[in-house]
Amino acid sequence: MTRALALRAAAGVLLGAALVACVIAGSAPRASAASAGEVLIEAYGDSTTRGISCTNGHCAPRAQNAVTWLQDALRADLGERVSVTNLGVPGAMAYQLRDGVCRPRCAPWKTRVAQSHAQIVMFNYGINDAVFNQTPDQFYRAETDLVQAARAAGKLPVLETSNPLPDRALDAKLAVLVDVTRRVAAQQQVPLVDQYAYIKGLPNWRAMMSDGEHPKPELYRLKAREAFDVLDPLVRQLLEQAS
Repeated sequence: MTRALALRAAAGVLLGAALVACVIAGSAPRASAASAGEVLIEAYGDSTTRGISCTNGHCAPRAQNAVTWLQDALRADLGERVSVTNLGVPGAMAYQLRDGVCRPRCAPWKTRVAQSHAQIVMFNYGINDAVFNQTPDQFYRAETDLVQAARAAGKLPVLETSNPLPDRALDAKLAVLVDVTRRVAAQQQVPLVDQYAYIKGLPNWRAMMSDGEHPKPELYRLKAREAFDVLDPLVRQLLEQAS
């Protein structure tokens, strides 16, 4: 792990149609404050969810990021009835969302998700959890708790693996937590956006990273396309159920 990456971190498949129906039916989203016939998605995660990218050593959020492009793609296909809210927090780890660890103060996840108006909640954690040495068991429990609380609140949870990291030693630690996310998705029977596997399969993916952690805009766009393939059929069915 590079010193720069540690400082930055401190600062801060496509499912088959039958499985899509099963996932939605099993979650049974309750009516929310979203207007009838609309679907709200909330995206929780770290700086790669927020959309930070770096140029000449300066790192800042980009207006065009994976969450924004995901909303654009969903709206292009399904209309303005779909909204995706970016709730990524630089430096965040899964247990912090679960336990309400934030500045200046926020509610634990069970309280927060019960008050949410979203029908779908996405979770993208792993990078900071690897940097700050969360064990696989700790990470497993945090992600499982997030998913179970979301489902209990009537939401449809979606898990997303992190993008890989150029630093090989740190990426090896991250890969262990990526496997944890895959295991939680399988055990809890929730949709998975496997960004790690997808990006690892891209030629020269390291050239699309702006630093040791954050993608360049072109990779954020590809991440949005990968998420779209999983989210689009889920949102489409929710809209059909509301019509």
